[in-house]
Amino acid sequence: MPSPPSPPDPATPDPEAVCALARTAARAELLPRFGRSAGVRKDDGSVVTAADLAMERRLAAELTRYWPQIPVLAEEMDPAAQRAALGTGGAVWIVDPLDGTSNFAAGVPFFCVSLALVRGGRVHTAVVYDPVRDEGFAAVEGRGAWCGGQPLDCAARPAPPLAEAVAGVDFKRLSADLAGRLVRAAPYRSQRNFGAAALDWCWVAAGRYAVYLHGGQQLWDHAAGSLILAEAGGRACTLEGEAVFRPALGPRSVVAAGTPRAFGEWCAWLGVTPLRD
Repeated sequence: MPSPPSPPDPATPDPEAVCALARTAARAELLPRFGRSAGVRKDDGSVVTAADLAMERRLAAELTRYWPQIPVLAEEMDPAAQRAALGTGGAVWIVDPLDGTSNFAAGVPFFCVSLALVRGGRVHTAVVYDPVRDEGFAAVEGRGAWCGGQPLDCAARPAPPLAEAVAGVDFKRLSADLAGRLVRAAPYRSQRNFGAAALDWCWVAAGRYAVYLHGGQQLWDHAAGSLILAEAGGRACTLEGEAVFRPALGPRSVVAAGTPRAFGEWCAWLGVTPLRD
């Protein structure tokens, strides 16, 4: 696929161009290293590999090449540089060069690249690319979401009750009390946790999960996925009922579902009252 052309309006990049950029970079930097790049633990306990760093360098260079006016905030950057990128007050790219690093290092084929353009304190454009399946998810605020060029529409799918739902649940970051409740008396039919947060959001948007729960995602984990789910018609909030996305560093919990019915039942079981925007 050819490199994206320089856009006429640098404040509103074409999501197809961004997806093409992510696809080309992932094929060059990630797939050749898949299962062959040992992970090293960072101070926060997460894992980083040479592939993360190579992909981040490439994406930062490409984004800056095509949209030089927009700074980049990426996961492996120094925290001071991350804060500086957010502190400009203008548009900023939020980038996770390799979401699902532990999977990637272990040879588990579930990982992705996530890019979100934040403008005016809101996510404007989002792209999540899965190089194993060659599957690209994208959204633009107010214009909808799509996967592989096909619209994502949660309302067009059946809405099973919570008791029949397949749930995506990350137990690792939940409180012991909540995790215990879910183990002892799960309200859903079945549960999965594949270990790449940005893809989890997209799988809710695509109807592969009916409901989703995560105890603490970083900005680069949820920025792109939250817009993709919202534009597909899904719903999300934190365990405190707040909007998940905010243009700030620090972990945010996630309660999400693809349909209003599932979201209502899921929130009721969890004891969450979503606040109005």
